[in-house]
Amino acid sequence: MVQYPPFQSRHEQTRAVNVRDQIQMALAIADPPLLKSLLVNCLPAIASPFHIGAVSSQVSIPIKDQPSADGIVQYEAIRCVLADSCPQLEQVSSNGGWTKESKELTRITQHESELHTLAQNLPLAPVISLLSNTGFQQDQIQEILRLPHYAWHKSWWYAIDSEGNFTIPFLRCIRTFHYPDGTLTLHYKDFYDQKKPDCFTTLPQKVLIAIRTDTYGFAETLQQLNRQRDALGIAKAILVCQTASELEIQAFIKQNISLYPATDLILPVQANCQLCARHECPMNHRPDSPIVMCRGFLVESEFV
Repeated sequence: MVQYPPFQSRHEQTRAVNVRDQIQMALAIADPPLLKSLLVNCLPAIASPFHIGAVSSQVSIPIKDQPSADGIVQYEAIRCVLADSCPQLEQVSSNGGWTKESKELTRITQHESELHTLAQNLPLAPVISLLSNTGFQQDQIQEILRLPHYAWHKSWWYAIDSEGNFTIPFLRCIRTFHYPDGTLTLHYKDFYDQKKPDCFTTLPQKVLIAIRTDTYGFAETLQQLNRQRDALGIAKAILVCQTASELEIQAFIKQNISLYPATDLILPVQANCQLCARHECPMNHRPDSPIVMCRGFLVESEFV
């Protein structure tokens, strides 16, 4: 465990950390499960948990001539997955003609994509990691790596459909080039029915995170969010707020803005119940309070 210097508690010097700072710190140190929860459990949800790959966050993003954006969550949207099993392969009927299965196979692979580069002059270890993270098993990886330069490794995949399910089959061919310096290059192309797969496995996505303050009404909040979305080129946004009326919730959702409760992101801070302004709390002003960390600690000087 990392040992940090024994800093004095901030509220003992001046004041407790305000809500915006708490939420930004929570985003800055958040682990992938928390960030995925933000994307999945906001209203309406940004993505399904089955469609989210790697995820990370940034906070306090500067914007020219505007207040800094509170945060951005970046994630990989999964668009294609490796199939567990292959569709039935081409078979010939007893009279020498094409079977129903072979015709179907021909149909779903009738179009060919352009050649794509998956890895360019990479050492062996990163290439193995890339293929493993994609879903290939060790025997498949070894088969891909040992192919002669003129051969292709074939695998069946599923692309995402309009309902968010992986139901559209396509055939993917991968070839490997080995270089004298020990590096490798991987190319691939896809054979599909109608819609060409739009990536190898994932597409990068960004979601703007805004923290609503109690001093901003609906119009001011929406105006600031729209300016930031336009400046950063990000369409999707999540508004983190402590309170919102039913009418405001409906209005924000209509403007393509999801909402998330601030209480789920506020970090517990060192607390002193004798100094806290939360008079509704049963521990308020009690010298014998056992509470040392609290999500709702608020010193009297901040209470308005």
